Amino acid sequence: MSRYQPQPIDTSAINLSPDILQLTEQLAENTHNHWAQQRLQEGWQYGPERDDTDKTHPCLIPYAQLPESEKAYDRNTAMETLKAMLALGYKIVKG
Repeated sequence: MSRYQPQPIDTSAINLSPDILQLTEQLAENTHNHWAQQRLQEGWQYGPERDDTDKTHPCLIPYAQLPESEKAYDRNTAMETLKAMLALGYKIVKG
């Protein structure tokens, strides 16, 4: 088996406008909400520490209450998705 070498789309030349940066925060919150909804449907619940056996997780809280480090993870996911779309030639236009 060969060693996995991720090759994400190069987004280093992409700069996001202020409007798109604002969209990033909304998408980050939405990403968290989808993740939390899926976990809750799988029987997970809030707990002060992650425990895969008991299905508890400290991030099963509203996005606004997350530690900044967790918000940054969701923001980065959203931002890189938007940058990848632009790098692939798509345009993001508010309708």
